[in-house]
Amino acid sequence: METRTQRHTAPQRDPECSEGEVLLVRKPKGWTSFDVVNKLRSVLHVRKVGHAGTLDPMATGLLIVCTGKQTKHIDQFLGLEKEYAVQMTLGARTPSYDAVTEVSERRSVEGITEEAVRETLKGFVGHQIQLPPMWSAAKVGGKRLYTYARRGETVERKPREIFIRSIVLTGMQMAEVTCTVICSKGTYVRSLVDDIGLRLGCGAHVSALERTRIGEFRLADAFTIEEIATRHQNTLHRSV
Repeated sequence: METRTQRHTAPQRDPECSEGEVLLVRKPKGWTSFDVVNKLRSVLHVRKVGHAGTLDPMATGLLIVCTGKQTKHIDQFLGLEKEYAVQMTLGARTPSYDAVTEVSERRSVEGITEEAVRETLKGFVGHQIQLPPMWSAAKVGGKRLYTYARRGETVERKPREIFIRSIVLTGMQMAEVTCTVICSKGTYVRSLVDDIGLRLGCGAHVSALERTRIGEFRLADAFTIEEIATRHQNTLHRSV
């Protein structure tokens, strides 16, 4: 059986090589996707670095990062299917649809059963139209939506068509629900969870989110920024 190191370390080139490389990164909580790009640009000493698909600051998990000439191929990763491990808290809505902002509305979860949640999740499978949340990096009028949101403003947003291939309930304990979501590019899981909470009648927000797969690339094969930096230093030492 192939190990993570066998599968991904052997083919990778020195990041300073003009050909660049494709890195599978474990994004830590609290970092923006651009934080990861800037950090890797610094530790790898490369100018061209880009990521293939934004993760929210509070989210963790798989982020595909390309360096050097490989940045030309970022688009081929953007359209790939995504998989997430989601934890939602029922009975509380927030403006950002996650735990970044304070709870703005609370409702009772009395009578919300596991079966009711399971049936509600089924109703979101398939094609649907989704509105990007105000607390997001999508642009309107040349500005990020979160810029307006921070000022308490709401602007008109263009809805987008998304596809939810599956939502599988994996656990429920009191108001905490966990599930696995497989979806198309452009899907805001936070918006999906807010819609689920509204349909249940109790409200909900994302309390934890981890991206576990992008196409055939899996989180289990990804490396932390520290591991990537160490590998780079070892490569440089061997070349001296």
